[in-house]
Amino acid sequence: MEQRADTDTGGGVETPKKMSPWPLFVAVGLAVAEVGIVMEGLYPVAVAGLLLFVGSVAGIVHEAGYVARPWKLLGALGALLVLAGVGVLYSQVGTDLLSALASDSVVVVRGYAILGAGVIAVFGGFAGRFVVDADPSVPE
Repeated sequence: MEQRADTDTGGGVETPKKMSPWPLFVAVGLAVAEVGIVMEGLYPVAVAGLLLFVGSVAGIVHEAGYVARPWKLLGALGALLVLAGVGVLYSQVGTDLLSALASDSVVVVRGYAILGAGVIAVFGGFAGRFVVDADPSVPE
């Protein structure tokens, strides 16, 4: 019985299939974001984890060929984070979102962490689309 490795054969030379690093970053980003949101005082960690998560999701979808460039998806995922952050804030303070800045509620601060990560991701999506894609030296 012959066992075959999971490889592509091209001209008699076996080359291993390409492994994607994105699933690891998706998992780490989600875990770091969860730790940062749940543990009080680690809100910058939550923002970094959420950014790693949405950036990795955009990267894995781009690598799979579902989108030509990852920037629109990154912006859309950032917009979803903004909506989630506003939803968390709205659930705690109602329509007066600016008065939530004076609140010392842990949930309000978590909402701002999610909102902040979303704003940064939206900005990253715009920057990537108009700065990186505008540069002709960047390969497709």
